[in-house]
Amino acid sequence: MAGRTGRWGAALAFGAVWWWAVLRLALAPDAGPVEGAVAAGGWGLSLLPVHCVPKGRAAGALAAGRWRGAWGWAAGRDRGALGDGPDPS
Repeated sequence: MAGRTGRWGAALAFGAVWWWAVLRLALAPDAGPVEGAVAAGGWGLSLLPVHCVPKGRAAGALAAGRWRGAWGWAAGRDRGALGDGPDPS
């Protein structure tokens, strides 16, 4: 229970600091680079994928080494990322 409370407390504290920075940037004429960095950093964190699952539990996930087959590359004939290079054979 203490871990959950700590996580919620940290999330609320970081959220309050982020809102402080955003509102200060929007409303205060003397807002500086610290507020900008806090606001940009918080926005950047929102872009992280938060609904990730381990590869073994992901629907449609390919096992290790099966990407070549899924992309249509032969095991010994890697023709580049787009497959548009010359045929090496």
